[in-house]
Amino acid sequence: MLRRLLSSPVTADVLLWCAILAPLFADDLPGRGQPAGLPLVWVQWAAVPLLALAVAVSRRLPVLAAAVPAGLGLAATPELFTNNFAIAQIVLAFLLGRRAAARGTGLLFFGGVCLAGLVLVGIVPAATVSGWFTVVATALVTILLPWLAGRYVRQHDELVRTGWELAERLEREQELIGDRERLKERSRIAGDMHDSLGHELSLIALRAGALQVDAGLSVPAREAAGELRSSAAAATERLREIIGVLREDSEGPPVLPAGDTPADVVERARASGMAVTLTGAFGEPLPPMADRAVYRVVQEGLTNATKYAPGAAVRVTLGLAEGEAVVTVANDAPPAGPLPGSGSGHGLVGLDERVRLAGGRLHAHPVDGGFAVTARLPLAAGAAATPPGERRSREALERARRKVRRSMLDAIWVPVVAAGVLGVTMFGFNTYTSYRSVLDAQVYGELRVGQSETSVAGRLPAYQADDDERPAGAPADPPGTDECRFYRIGAWSLDRAYRLCFTDGLLTAKDRVDITPPPASP
Repeated sequence: MLRRLLSSPVTADVLLWCAILAPLFADDLPGRGQPAGLPLVWVQWAAVPLLALAVAVSRRLPVLAAAVPAGLGLAATPELFTNNFAIAQIVLAFLLGRRAAARGTGLLFFGGVCLAGLVLVGIVPAATVSGWFTVVATALVTILLPWLAGRYVRQHDELVRTGWELAERLEREQELIGDRERLKERSRIAGDMHDSLGHELSLIALRAGALQVDAGLSVPAREAAGELRSSAAAATERLREIIGVLREDSEGPPVLPAGDTPADVVERARASGMAVTLTGAFGEPLPPMADRAVYRVVQEGLTNATKYAPGAAVRVTLGLAEGEAVVTVANDAPPAGPLPGSGSGHGLVGLDERVRLAGGRLHAHPVDGGFAVTARLPLAAGAAATPPGERRSREALERARRKVRRSMLDAIWVPVVAAGVLGVTMFGFNTYTSYRSVLDAQVYGELRVGQSETSVAGRLPAYQADDDERPAGAPADPPGTDECRFYRIGAWSLDRAYRLCFTDGLLTAKDRVDITPPPASP
């Protein structure tokens, strides 16, 4: 009982909720130059039920779950950078990559968070231009990188699952190969029986024919001999038909009557209560082998949907593509969830054999919580059988491996490219603002104490020396001044700067000051 409780999803969700709540009430008020959003205490208390909701829906709605801590971080500060919600953002972004199959989901979510942060930075009065870069850098670390890690784990798990499915399929095929060999031997035995028994029946018919024409026998006896000859000949012909069904592999398989069509199968399934639709058509008659293979694909696909996804909508699609007939039977996820067990798989293996003998290829795979079976069959009659399915299984495993490798490359190059673009953008912006924050020496010399702020403002640079307006290490403002502004003397140096101080709208002080960087933290 205790072990089952500890391994249940509810217990895991409760532990996850406790883990992301741990840093929630840490003392992480926005620092200097970082604009505050809503009062932090409000956001903290609102986060307790919201994060519980996020964890509760993270399995079914991972995007909504990841959006909750991102929204809380933006509510605390438009720049998103806060330790209170960083753990929750990282964990739920990882789960988004782990649980969401679509590749574009995480990228769109990352872009949406960045866009929302940029808008907030633009409208909050205390925000600075550097806040835009803080939003993107924080989202890169707390959202994009964890999402990529979660996506890689998901792809790796799919690779492992594909490998186990391949192993199980090969094991089933080995069992079927043994059954096939036994059937082949029985077929050979039946052939031997046909040869010997048919010969004996032929001899009986021959003797009966001799008695039928013997003049020494009475008319009733000759008539009985004729009936015996006819019965022996009929038994010989029937024996030949029955044994002919037990063919050798080198012979062509018997072609079933083509009176029933896929449309008939779909109509019977719909009449029985299944939500099934049929779309498309081939537009031309198919070869007998391909036609019967299409019929069996539709029949087996609907049977599997009834057994393993009761109540789910089923779509049957017929069409032509690249010179081949394509039939697909796909079902949605069952409303009550997947049934336990995956079946023996013999139906699909037998269906694969029929499609293979018709010269086609069968592909069965999960899709969006449901399952799809697709067969591609040649349009030409007499097409050679395709090779057995082991090679196709290995190709499926190789495709899964390539998918994981691509996901791993994404986890490397996406953050590298994003960091590179962000770094280049920040460098370019810093270069631009550095040159636009230089006060020309001649203009500085022409400024006079006592001039109005409005007359001076038109001659000053567009930016001040630092984004935070007051460089770290700048000396204290002169007593009695309302505001002091700092401008660079040179574009690439902030060791010295021009300081202009204003009081009651007038320039009251101007000087050159030394900027002493604060000592590094031990």
